[in-house]
Amino acid sequence: MRRIVILAGALALLTLPAAAEDKLKLAIGQINNWENQAPTLGQDAGIFKKHDLVLESFGTAGAGETMQPIISGSADIGAGVGVAGVMRAYSKGAPVRIIAPAFTGTGDLYWYVKADSPIKSLKDTTEKNTIAYSTNGSSSNNIVVAFVQELGAKAKPAATGGPAATLTSVMSGQIDIGWAAPPFGMKEIKEGKIRIIAHGSDVPSLRGQTVRVLIANATALSARKDAFVRFMAGYREAVDWMYSSPDAIKMYAKKIDADEALIKDSIAQFHPKSAMQTDAMADLDGAISDAVKLKFLDAPLTKEQIADLIQIPPRAK
Repeated sequence: MRRIVILAGALALLTLPAAAEDKLKLAIGQINNWENQAPTLGQDAGIFKKHDLVLESFGTAGAGETMQPIISGSADIGAGVGVAGVMRAYSKGAPVRIIAPAFTGTGDLYWYVKADSPIKSLKDTTEKNTIAYSTNGSSSNNIVVAFVQELGAKAKPAATGGPAATLTSVMSGQIDIGWAAPPFGMKEIKEGKIRIIAHGSDVPSLRGQTVRVLIANATALSARKDAFVRFMAGYREAVDWMYSSPDAIKMYAKKIDADEALIKDSIAQFHPKSAMQTDAMADLDGAISDAVKLKFLDAPLTKEQIADLIQIPPRAK
């Protein structure tokens, strides 16, 4: 009888389900951009599964749209969100926290015109012209404000959403100057349909700053901290894999239906791995100062606010 009981117990253990994986819901601005691929490609490659996580990701047109589900609690993590926009939301009481820098520098964003446009540079713009950014609070919004205030561009800023919608607006004549991030637009540039007239890195004060971050809903972060720590471990592993495995570029090329060689060139030119470091906010003092100067903040954040806002899990040793 005892043997039967022991055998039954052993069989019960064998049939127990595996430990449930935690699910995290992600809102990702410009979800098809290379710099935002760690969650999606990492999920497809099985990297997050190793950390007992399942990611459910959806795309948005930019930081403004990305922050809304994080603030409401309908999503756990937001990716590709402009630093100035996050600081503005936090200063107004929004339950958002920064859990990692996502992109440092502004060399990956560019502004362009139709090939036959008379505009050759930002200096050629007038009050009659329009210049695009994605959504309010995005890094492209921050850069366009800097174009106007620091570089003297006279064009009127206009929110146009993602690169595809922006290109349609430019080619149809609704917007004079569009924005994009590679590899989007590289084909049109090679074909001579559009011309680049400015880069985000043209703004000196923004070149060395972390301009986009990963954010979390504060309540979810507090209640499920271990899941977010494991997410960051998986995210960092995914970034390392993206820059070391040829499979990453193959998967990405297939995903966005683009030429692998074009993507390799684009990554080498616009997306160095160093820009995707996730350990520390670069030039945070400068970012806060610029946020005040560009009127994203009414006053600088205090040390206590900074410590509360920025909660980056340390890299595992």
